[in-house]
Amino acid sequence: MRFGSILGAPLVLALATTARAETSATSGTPATSGAPATSRAPATSGAPATSGAPATSADVRALADTVAADHAAIVELRRELDVERSRARDGVHFSGYAQVDWVAYDQASKDEIDHSTGLPINQNRFTLRRGHLRAEAQHGILSGALEIDANTTNGPQVRPLDAELSLRWPRDPDPALPSVVVTAGLMKIPFGFEVPELDSVRPFLERATVLRALFPGEFDLGARLRASYRMLDLTVAVMNGNPIGDRAFPALAPASAKEIVGRLGTTAELTPDVTLDVGVSADGGTGFHEGTPTTKDAVVWRDENGDGIVQATEIQVIPGSSATASQLFHRFAVGGDLRLSVRFAPFATFTLRSELVRAANLDRGIHVADPVGRGYDLRELGWYVGATQELTRWALVGVRYDRYDPDADASEQRATNVVPADQSFGTLALLAVLRYDRARLSAEYDRNWNTLGRDAAGNPTNLKSDTFTLRAQVTF
Repeated sequence: MRFGSILGAPLVLALATTARAETSATSGTPATSGAPATSRAPATSGAPATSGAPATSADVRALADTVAADHAAIVELRRELDVERSRARDGVHFSGYAQVDWVAYDQASKDEIDHSTGLPINQNRFTLRRGHLRAEAQHGILSGALEIDANTTNGPQVRPLDAELSLRWPRDPDPALPSVVVTAGLMKIPFGFEVPELDSVRPFLERATVLRALFPGEFDLGARLRASYRMLDLTVAVMNGNPIGDRAFPALAPASAKEIVGRLGTTAELTPDVTLDVGVSADGGTGFHEGTPTTKDAVVWRDENGDGIVQATEIQVIPGSSATASQLFHRFAVGGDLRLSVRFAPFATFTLRSELVRAANLDRGIHVADPVGRGYDLRELGWYVGATQELTRWALVGVRYDRYDPDADASEQRATNVVPADQSFGTLALLAVLRYDRARLSAEYDRNWNTLGRDAAGNPTNLKSDTFTLRAQVTF
């Protein structure tokens, strides 16, 4: 399409109308077509009356014809521009980003190997945290996306991260109408706002501990319905219930029952510079406890005295056992989230964010919940409060504290007594960010608290694991 020809028609008409108006004001005679009008130009045959004479019906008809022509040109221009916008939306579009981390300090690092996993314990290293390439395509009411992630977190790996097909109505957003989008594939889990938040947009390096425990990997396979109207936004999804970061069955479905997860949120502009975003979320589904296979009788020799000679007292018979069936258990989560943004000046926005989650038997990333093996339901509670402040267009600072308890009823044996045990995690994150165009450099110090260590008497204590990380990010 030629934008010059489209813009030219209304422009010529407007200039011609202006010229006629100016001529009439100076000479009292409208300009004739194709010739410049001056105050000395004689009136042409059939011209409207000179200055001071009342307008005739011919003048009114000429003006009406001009207005009608201008209106038709504007309508045609709008139609052709809509076609151009539609063509611009259709087609394939590529985007992506890369995040490179330098963990400059990690208290828990050692120059050793974890023989249970075969991975190094040392974390003081450079790593490609995320390298994403995304392709999006739209044609009419259909759209699709495919996103690939490359990283070296646990060695080099490339994996699909987001692959979805969507059907939307209406095709073009209309504030007067509700919008509905139906999606199927591998997609973000719609719980709270930090789980679906893009990694390239989130100011803090990683999500809060509670969300990394309950929704590891943030992506799961399923179908999703999103409906928006004015201030309300409702998202409901049916998913397998095993995210790609699940420690037991990542991106698989050991149980036929599906997970139902969703969020209802609203965004309100309290003043032109103050925006409030609140939402409630829920997740309900079925967990899976793996059964055991049949075992045979076994004979074990333990050389208790270390003499290398088999003795009757050192031989032990372990009887076989029959298989046990796998079992299912119920799990759920409810949560609330809040974001408050206050714009004091351009590039001086203060943002407060908070989230609270109450769950049962849902941990799939840190302390994997197994109420069948434990003999009781695991009550989980997590929350965080964070704030960021823009200093200029070039800099931002932030602070966040999060806490997560994977088992509120945990206990342990001490001598002859069973006493309550605290298994909670806490993290205080201090953040500073430098920004330039599509790039940013982040520095974050994480002060961590946990009960993973043991003191000289064998009692739980804090395992020192503070970290300082530098991250370079660029988007394209």
